[in-house]
Amino acid sequence: MIAALTHRFRETKAKEHQLSSKAILVTGGAGYIGSHVVKQLGERGETVVVLDSLSTGFAAAVLHGSLVVGDTGDRALVSRLLREYGIDTVMHFAAHTVVPESVSDPLKYYRNNTAGTLNLLQCCQEAGVRHFIFSSTAAVYGIPPQGIAREDSPTQPINPYGWSKLMSEWMLRDLSAVTPLRHVVLRYFNVAGSDPQGLIGQSTERATLLVKVAAEAAVGRRPYVAIYGTDYPTPDGTGVRDYIHVEDLADAHLKALDYLRAGGESITLNCGYGHGYSVREVLRMVEEVNGAPLNIREEPRRPGDPPTLIAAAERIREVLGWQPRYDDLRAIVRTSLAWERKLAERRTVAASD
Repeated sequence: MIAALTHRFRETKAKEHQLSSKAILVTGGAGYIGSHVVKQLGERGETVVVLDSLSTGFAAAVLHGSLVVGDTGDRALVSRLLREYGIDTVMHFAAHTVVPESVSDPLKYYRNNTAGTLNLLQCCQEAGVRHFIFSSTAAVYGIPPQGIAREDSPTQPINPYGWSKLMSEWMLRDLSAVTPLRHVVLRYFNVAGSDPQGLIGQSTERATLLVKVAAEAAVGRRPYVAIYGTDYPTPDGTGVRDYIHVEDLADAHLKALDYLRAGGESITLNCGYGHGYSVREVLRMVEEVNGAPLNIREEPRRPGDPPTLIAAAERIREVLGWQPRYDDLRAIVRTSLAWERKLAERRTVAASD
């Protein structure tokens, strides 16, 4: 199956850059990952419309296309945008993503993530949208055996965030089965890093991702960084994760777009590098790149954290021809720190005005 899909995709490789005259709707395009995708789409000349409520995103992060402030749950608005801009592709990033919050307030996640996707898909069906690229997560796997998650591994989420994304995958799968809509589901692992040019980055307040938290601690934005669990069955006792640079992840979305335009069938793909780093390894790299020690605290394990979570990532390379350019922990940390320093400078200037 993969070989056939790959052959079909590569037969049309020469047409890869013959861009569609239709516009692309990017929901959540003012957020961390969405804004990096919008930047890459704009740089290659795509027509982009961003729909974002700006509840966690930033208008200044939208460097290309048109920004419409609104919610994916607003059916009238979404339908109007699909019709007026002649949208034939939707890239859907809009979602709440904080796992602990999903446990304490599950309905917030089912309302925004799952019900919002339902509304979006209904609008897409009515408007005849052809292509849909969905921002999913490794959280759909829960705690996979041996810590390696393959696309056909059992999906057993352990929190409402994971379930909200998996339910969205199911809806997309079932709709694609009975309509001309074709889709690519991209299951992200641990996204980190920022635009190497320093134009945009992760600006989320109260972020929970390790590299972001550690970079904030390195520039004095946080008093310390915590290690949650030091007794895991891993080489140094701390959790091991597959970290992927946001620029490589954004490129995977463009490759997915090319794949669908070339006639590719609906498919689900992991987005990771296929290897991991422990929490201690990440923190040591932050200290090395920053040239100063971090204030590190050791805390008990958090419920539900797997010891190891790494992507089996061969399929995305085979099907999309995706070749990562930033598969290097130092590059991930360096761009993250550069962005945090830039944010710190902005805060200093703002405070002095």
